[in-house]
Amino acid sequence: MTDARIAVIGVGSIGSMALWQASTICSSVLGFEARTPAHPRTAVGGDTRLFRMTYRGTDPYYPILQQSLQLWGQLEEESGRAILGRCGGLSIGHRDGRYIPALLESIRACGADHDVLDHDQMRQRYPQHNLDPDEVGVWDPHAGYLKTDTAVLSAVECAEKHGATVLTDSPVTAVTETDDGVRVESADRSWTVDRVIVTGGAWATRLLPERLRENVYPTRILLTWFEARDPELFAPEVFPIFIHIAQGTSMYGAPSLDGTTVKASLDGRAGRAHDPDDLLRVPTEAEMTEVRQTAASYFPDLIPYVVRADTYPDLYTTDGIPLLGFAPGSRRIVLATGFSGAGFKMASGFGAIAASLALDPDRAAAPSFTDPARFA
Repeated sequence: MTDARIAVIGVGSIGSMALWQASTICSSVLGFEARTPAHPRTAVGGDTRLFRMTYRGTDPYYPILQQSLQLWGQLEEESGRAILGRCGGLSIGHRDGRYIPALLESIRACGADHDVLDHDQMRQRYPQHNLDPDEVGVWDPHAGYLKTDTAVLSAVECAEKHGATVLTDSPVTAVTETDDGVRVESADRSWTVDRVIVTGGAWATRLLPERLRENVYPTRILLTWFEARDPELFAPEVFPIFIHIAQGTSMYGAPSLDGTTVKASLDGRAGRAHDPDDLLRVPTEAEMTEVRQTAASYFPDLIPYVVRADTYPDLYTTDGIPLLGFAPGSRRIVLATGFSGAGFKMASGFGAIAASLALDPDRAAAPSFTDPARFA
């Protein structure tokens, strides 16, 4: 006899969504969280993450983004809480540089809604940005910021209302497939379930099959905030989320939600970490110098001193593509990890895919390009 039909290991960004989606169909769902949902030392930390439908790259993420947008709205409706701040988004760079042409190529391939704003239009509509004469902006009308803590806690609360059970302060030490199901072990007891979804983020490595461990690694992501000279210039109504990639510099961020500070962080600076438990929490001197210089060059109306900074762990794969699908050789263990710093915007969609695989493995399917078997 099993203790539950589905177990979700790690109730964070992806795990909370998988728990919520599984619970809408099946009440026999267990969630295991090493600490507590949305605790401040996970990849969920940092208040917000960016959501956007315009996405650079050849991998077919657009259908998952469409599903995620729908599910964020569904979670808001079910929980009664605001999660996605729909302020729009800007991707900024040199018209003929490496970023904007590649982004527009991806947009044309998937058909995402967008507008290209030339330098004069950007200067008129968004004077907060200091741009070179040949820089342009790509406007995404569906973009915005996701409130990470609210999203995770709302998904957990909705799942519990559907009958799911969340076990906090319960780190899982082993996941073993047996003839009758999957055995989930902690330090002092074990459970048997039909299927497991492993979503443990930076801590998932120890639960992955041996053949996958060499293709993942924990990372350290630095987030920083600055104070605005005139906070009204950076309110969500007038300052969309942004990604600015220029020659040798890059930054992304979100509008001010507290009426004082603006999130503006270096893009593409995730540093490899030896162990997520030993993550360096303070910025290095070099990081502080680079982020201050970048913010000063991009935003004349931000005071160029970091007023808040912290680092958060995530799990990256060697090819930058998630592990989403059944573990190689298994039809009982679903992997949903290794989202490489880009998972939260699609967390609701990724969670739904993981839940469907666990609930109906014969008919559900994950995107072929995320199949963990590519490393087997």
